[in-house]
Amino acid sequence: MHQADTLIKALHDGQEVLVHFEFQTTDSYDPEMPLRMAGYIIRAIEVYRLPVYSNVIYLRPDAGNNDPGKFAQNLEGHNISIEYQVFRLIEMDGQEILDLKPVGLIPFTPLMKPPARMNEEEWLRRCVQTADNIDVPNKPEYLGSLAVLGNLIYDAQTILEIISEETMQQSSIAEYLAPEAREQGIQQGIQQGAQETTRKHILGILTRRFQFDASQIFKSTLDAIEDLQCLEHLFDAAMQVETPEDFTQALSENGE
Repeated sequence: MHQADTLIKALHDGQEVLVHFEFQTTDSYDPEMPLRMAGYIIRAIEVYRLPVYSNVIYLRPDAGNNDPGKFAQNLEGHNISIEYQVFRLIEMDGQEILDLKPVGLIPFTPLMKPPARMNEEEWLRRCVQTADNIDVPNKPEYLGSLAVLGNLIYDAQTILEIISEETMQQSSIAEYLAPEAREQGIQQGIQQGAQETTRKHILGILTRRFQFDASQIFKSTLDAIEDLQCLEHLFDAAMQVETPEDFTQALSENGE
């Protein structure tokens, strides 16, 4: 079973809502993206009882061309229609993002549309220059994120050379593009992301079901659990238990 990449609680026009982002490097075929997104949306509504703003973001230029942004079942008397927003980074104005300098989006800019008549290497260099000028606590890690994302479409050596010329930090960035380290880092990132998402969902379910701030009681214990399968069992328990005390018992049996 697929798990949603990012689910964020936010306020929209004074109303509490959920914002869902799904990141795709390629097209999804098993199942196709509309069916996956429909599953995510319905599941989030079922668990949180909140409106959901759902989005899929395609990273590679050749991905997402045929995504209709909608799941539809057309059966007389049983029609179903679930819509979501589709964003293809290659269709976004990259220079506009560089000008605005949103910290979280700058690492994605090498995958966006460059200015007219600017070649790929010039565009990548401009993205690196902007990222290097952003004030962040861990600059090598920040540039490493740009390097890993850029490596989806750019040659790794080209990225290293440009980062080296613009920032003089090639040695600290190279580890992000070494094949073994990159694969290990991606897998570790996926694992950690799944763990954190599951923890948040558990706390969200408990808070909504029992009308109290579950994070004050359970967060520290859940944060200490790194076994994803164990967290998934606790996710199921959070949906089924009848009292917070029952979840405490489930936590004792499954988490410790």
